[in-house]
Amino acid sequence: MEGISVMNETKSVENKDSLRATLESLRDSYNQQPYPSYRDRIDLLNTLKASLIRNEKQIYEALKKDYGYRSEFDSLISDVLPTVMGINYAIKNLRRWMKPSKRHSGLMLLPSNVKVHYQPLGVVGVITPWNFPFFLALGPAVQALAAGNRVMIKMSEFTPNANQALRAVLKDLSEHIVICEGESEVGAAFSSLPFDHLVFTGSTAVARHVASAAAKNLTPITLELGGKSPTIIDDTIDMAIAVDAIIVGKSVNSGQICVAPDYVFVPENRKEAFIKTFIQRYSEYHLNSNNQNTQTHIVSKRQYDRLLGFLDDAKQKGANIHSVKPIENDQGRRVYPHLVTEVSQEMKVLQEEIFGSILPVMTYRNIEEVIEYINERPRPLALYIMSSQDLFIENILKNTHSGGVSINDSAMHVMADDAPFGGIGHSGMGQYHGHEGFQTFSKARTVLRSSSWLPKNRIILKHRDFVFRALRTLMLR
Repeated sequence: MEGISVMNETKSVENKDSLRATLESLRDSYNQQPYPSYRDRIDLLNTLKASLIRNEKQIYEALKKDYGYRSEFDSLISDVLPTVMGINYAIKNLRRWMKPSKRHSGLMLLPSNVKVHYQPLGVVGVITPWNFPFFLALGPAVQALAAGNRVMIKMSEFTPNANQALRAVLKDLSEHIVICEGESEVGAAFSSLPFDHLVFTGSTAVARHVASAAAKNLTPITLELGGKSPTIIDDTIDMAIAVDAIIVGKSVNSGQICVAPDYVFVPENRKEAFIKTFIQRYSEYHLNSNNQNTQTHIVSKRQYDRLLGFLDDAKQKGANIHSVKPIENDQGRRVYPHLVTEVSQEMKVLQEEIFGSILPVMTYRNIEEVIEYINERPRPLALYIMSSQDLFIENILKNTHSGGVSINDSAMHVMADDAPFGGIGHSGMGQYHGHEGFQTFSKARTVLRSSSWLPKNRIILKHRDFVFRALRTLMLR
């Protein structure tokens, strides 16, 4: 691949000493310019955007190699496009974001004025998973750069080709953004570095270790995790509309998405219609189609075996499996969706995040049963409602918690540039995207400015009794 082979000469960061040296180098670079100008930030973002577009084909090829097969469609809409859109959005709004915001000073501080300035934090660390290596590395990095920071990224060891491609993208930006590679011990060392902010995307189990390591440095963190995101279908919506929305979230990257629908609730009398419609429409889109972009493979044998283990466990415990297409040895690690019915709580498919093309289907008679089920479990990263009934939708919105919600869509709310993205509880902590992302990577610093010619403090000190009576009168009004 053009532009990739040169990166083999670049030594990966592999030990704690070199990680710390890289951090210190970025911090020195930041200290030389602790508040980059608007123009400098815009130029940096434009350079990154141009490099991404220039390396687009190399990115697709790298991801295909890492996955065994990954469709260019998936790589475009999940990695390249949202990253470029995020850059465009930051460029469009950066001047407004950087502008200090005026605040009310209140009677106590008159005639002083109060403003909030947004100052870069310093060096931001980003720990990236394997499922969307470009977007989940560069998404937070773009906002951190827009906020005036330097960025250090730990890439997944499971996407070596994508990591090389990202090195090519970033080769002219080394004073601002650096990537590191290595296995779990490098990840542990990375999370223990004294960053000014740390972003982790991955599993809840690993997040506990990351949060513990960051706490020793009092490093603020943003955790983007996952969990079991539910989908609820009502009793009136056109089943084809609901199914198409679910297929989008479950077929892109073969469901290897933190916000993929993890299980579905359907009215009891609509279960068979859901199964039939899902299999028919998935087959139409992915098996009986002339599209060159076919279904992405599962990323590794380990993940492939994990999914097959879920199916074996469910079968042994009495579930029924409805396959779009049976698993065949000659199709690589491609797993078409398997709907699992007659599920019970002791099955792994209801205990663990699936992160793949398996979908448990449960039935309900009363929506309150569904709300109770969701609320008894850790709060999910996403919740999906398939309905056109306002009262049905509002009931669920007001009585459940989740990181985000899509109505008659799935996974697509992550693409909203002008809205925050983040989990809650077991599904995450903090948020980024949109203006909130800029604020996450900035220190909102209050600046009180008083005129030098007005002896306000002398008046307060010399006439304390009068000031006391005046302020108390104002307080009691």
